[in-house]
Amino acid sequence: MNRITLPNSRTLSRMAYGVWRLSEAADNSVSANLERIDACLAQGITTFDHADIYGDYRCEALFGEAIKARPALREQIEIVTKTDIMLLSAQWPGTRVKHYDTSAAHVRASVDRSLQRIGVEVIDLLLLHRPDPLCDATELGACLDSLIDSGKVRGVGVSNYMPWDADLLQSRMKHRLQTNQIELSLLHTAPFVNGQVAHAQQHRMPLMAWSPLGGGRLHTQAGQAGTAAARLAHCLGELARASGVDDSAVAIAWLMHHPACVLPVMGSNQLGRIRRFADANRVPMDRQTWFELYELANGHQVP
Repeated sequence: MNRITLPNSRTLSRMAYGVWRLSEAADNSVSANLERIDACLAQGITTFDHADIYGDYRCEALFGEAIKARPALREQIEIVTKTDIMLLSAQWPGTRVKHYDTSAAHVRASVDRSLQRIGVEVIDLLLLHRPDPLCDATELGACLDSLIDSGKVRGVGVSNYMPWDADLLQSRMKHRLQTNQIELSLLHTAPFVNGQVAHAQQHRMPLMAWSPLGGGRLHTQAGQAGTAAARLAHCLGELARASGVDDSAVAIAWLMHHPACVLPVMGSNQLGRIRRFADANRVPMDRQTWFELYELANGHQVP
């Protein structure tokens, strides 16, 4: 598995394992989660993507139990986590409305909680989960810089930010933003034309892609006439058979072919599927094949 270099010269694996469904697994015991981690490591997937809210604030702790059971894992992996979304949850009885909180006090406290839940001393990459319309960019930028300077966080990025949101925050920081994690897939191609992909390339900032298979819709909607998934199904199937992989691997190879260095965040609790994540590396992709899939995804030729 190749690696991607961030602006701060640290690296992430070419794919990440997203833990947002860990609490939903039929078996999320320590031993089962260690098996999932090992299945990733066997393919060179060393980057694990978290958020404080995943699993109603439980997934970080579930993952942390596996790290506690095998402390040597910490030196083999990179921890990414996110902050700023406040859910309506029994964990936060004082919260009466879902909202975002990018105040310095909340972000600092959230980092401390994530460190404690996961059981590590430093977060490799902290992301702001959503743009906050009430954000004080000067306060937030200073807070993020101080977290890096303190050694609690190695780097900071954003998630779901438009170029102007990222530029505003960057203008208030001395440290560079490392990534933007956005929704990107054959079923969500808008970032290729709305400025998000161009902005990342302009700033030599690799992209992370959440929901790279359209949240499963690439498969569940394949039989529904008129959907992008249905238009893509035949071509994906032919390409998959030619490489001896499944359709998912082709869809991921399509993302990884882009020069913006897209890092797909893969999510599954099933060991069989996890063990096939790296199959995307076996799929050849050229410019015309890329555009063929792009055309089918959008339902029309490029102008």
